[in-house]
Amino acid sequence: MSEKKYLILAEGLSHDPHYAKTARGVIRYRRDSVVAILDSKRAGEKDHGIPIVGTVEDALPLEPNTALVGVATQGGVFPGDWQELLKTCVANGLDLENGLHVRLYDIPGLPKLAARHGVELVDLREPPSDLSTATGENLDVDATIVLSVGSDCAIGKMTATCELDLEARERGLRSVFVPTGQTGIAIAGWGISVDAVVSDFLAGAAERLVVEGGKRGDLLWVEGQGAILHPIYSGVTVGLMHGSAPHLYVLCHEVGRTVVEGDPTESPLVSLSELVELHERLSLKRRPAKVACIALNTSQVSEGGAREAIAAAEEETGLPADDPVRFGSGKLLEAVLNARS
Repeated sequence: MSEKKYLILAEGLSHDPHYAKTARGVIRYRRDSVVAILDSKRAGEKDHGIPIVGTVEDALPLEPNTALVGVATQGGVFPGDWQELLKTCVANGLDLENGLHVRLYDIPGLPKLAARHGVELVDLREPPSDLSTATGENLDVDATIVLSVGSDCAIGKMTATCELDLEARERGLRSVFVPTGQTGIAIAGWGISVDAVVSDFLAGAAERLVVEGGKRGDLLWVEGQGAILHPIYSGVTVGLMHGSAPHLYVLCHEVGRTVVEGDPTESPLVSLSELVELHERLSLKRRPAKVACIALNTSQVSEGGAREAIAAAEEETGLPADDPVRFGSGKLLEAVLNARS
């Protein structure tokens, strides 16, 4: 199998940290695999040194072999006229990887076109066909399991998880990032997108992931999804909590966010100390997990504001806090290792 050389598709959205989170995640944690970004509104610019092109044809001299859908949209549907963009990629011999809920094989004409050009269509959110309910095997995994949870969606749970995994591996630990979403799967090359799993089997999918992770290493960082108080996405969060059976949590929060994003009732976020208590109370009785530390996303405030927020979080919860991107993840890793010892 040839090495992936990605053309990331982010038409009209590459500038947006929310909708382009798949693109941004792959650029940050799999930078060497990305040869170009497609966004006609920014053609000619560069992003982290990666050229931005206006068309698929403009990218071909850079020799991509796979086009990756780099956006995450509300409802998981393709924006605008993206179906024609996908067909152009296939017609130019590029494999397609897609993390949206709409399957590539359901796009009229695309499967036949892919067969004609000998390219592969990969739906990253397509779950295994043999999933079932959890069995209790999650409690027998011979590894420390750490799950990232959060005050809301899209606040940096995957980023905190990846940063902690990188720090642990740099220290020589047998650390494993366990992907549970389409971006994580694109980064790591394995995993299950749990938000596409039948709800009865969600905990079973999480269990399967930590069992597989336990074969790969002894410190598992499970990528969190949703939020337990989000009125739309709480189900996936609780399923992950019970199915992965973590020993510890890393609680994530974006500084400055005050209401639940995407909640039609605009519910206010609860305090960090209340979230610590809620997550610990919802844990399995056979494995009463504790919150080890607070990972803050301080991207919306100044460095001074970030340090104030970190100090305030520590004072409120009594737990170590830091921004793993802005200030490094060493302090948070130490908190996890100390909590488990």
